[in-house]
Amino acid sequence: MHGASGDTVDIDLWIAASIVFLCITLSAFFSASETALTAASRARMHSLEKAGDKRAGRVLRLLGSRARLIGAMLLGNTVVNIGASAFMTNVLVGIFGDSGVLIATGVMTILLLIFAEVLPKTIAINHPDGTSLNVSRMAAFFVILFGPVLTAVDALVGTIMRLIGLKVGQHTSILASREDLMSAVDLLHREGGVEREHRDMFGAILVLDELSVSDVMIHRTKMRTINIDLPPRDLVREVLASAYTRLPVWREDQENIVGILHAKDLLRALAYVGGDADKLDISEVASEPWFVPGSTSLRDQLKAFKERKTHFALVIDEYGVVMGLVTLEDILEEIVGDIRDEHDIAMQGVKQLPNGSINVEGSVPVRDLNRAMDWALPDEEATTIAGLVIHEARAIPEVGQVFAFHGFRFEVARKVKNRITLLNMKRMEVPDHENDG
Repeated sequence: MHGASGDTVDIDLWIAASIVFLCITLSAFFSASETALTAASRARMHSLEKAGDKRAGRVLRLLGSRARLIGAMLLGNTVVNIGASAFMTNVLVGIFGDSGVLIATGVMTILLLIFAEVLPKTIAINHPDGTSLNVSRMAAFFVILFGPVLTAVDALVGTIMRLIGLKVGQHTSILASREDLMSAVDLLHREGGVEREHRDMFGAILVLDELSVSDVMIHRTKMRTINIDLPPRDLVREVLASAYTRLPVWREDQENIVGILHAKDLLRALAYVGGDADKLDISEVASEPWFVPGSTSLRDQLKAFKERKTHFALVIDEYGVVMGLVTLEDILEEIVGDIRDEHDIAMQGVKQLPNGSINVEGSVPVRDLNRAMDWALPDEEATTIAGLVIHEARAIPEVGQVFAFHGFRFEVARKVKNRITLLNMKRMEVPDHENDG
């Protein structure tokens, strides 16, 4: 009888130990599933689903109800962890008596930490897409199995949150916001996974809606225009001497733009009259100007350029006054960086000095300077570097005045009337104690 009783106890211990092993295995599954599925690439899953992978479609459906998915994984993890601890305590109490409780606590802490948390989550976070595909079927099964319990838990949690005055968001998007995407790409750049050029291009695409035409236009003070009433021979000479293929032409007043003269159209017309410039009628060669509001977003302007199949537009303010001009190249440069041809000067208006500082013309856009120097000067309140200094100084400074803000030293080097035309800039060194802090 004694032997039979001992055999029964041994069998019970083996059954309990087997249940503990099963519970730890399930806990590892729930931990890995939660980590992998929340980190899985939706874009990658869409691609795999289109290629016919049914598992990817299942992953996307699980991500579509992410709150329920996480709830099911947490519920399953809680149940099996409690079960594993209870059965382990039963096993060790049977072997060591009352001291088995303390031993079980220590053993289960180590087992659950290593084999049910750290190890499975480390594997899942390093291979989220592959792990998600492999666990999707079982994860979907548990989501369905725990459905009624999760519904009851959701209702209880919602009631408690309402009682303490918190609102439960019913339609919170699970897709990353623009800020989240930009932060993620910036982090990958700092970690070496994304090149600076690609980071800048991605960020520029995301903010096309935030930028307006007036942010990237060539200001009217820098526009190259021609008087249409000049003798045709002089006008042809002006066009040929210019580095631009399209030039606005005006009559009587430079504000009165009456057309856009394309160098190729002019040369074609000149060939038609046998090279005799005096026979040209420039008003017939010039095309009608296209005016666009300065408040137009870059995304809308890019779409308009595509629809009209043209590359050039004049920018006007709310009163119809010409502010400047914008080209397709200006918008593309916001995305891909400077597009230089043989007539362009590398970063016009910026000159590096031997002492480490730089001279910057006041009309240089802050965004262009940031891109060229990999700086992060704010461009929300001012378009140009001179505008930034005036905004920060809250006044029009005098020549020789020095300011320090945003980590840089600014000295007004030249001024014409009320317009800052040249600034000397230098990055200020951060004291060591600030770095240490």
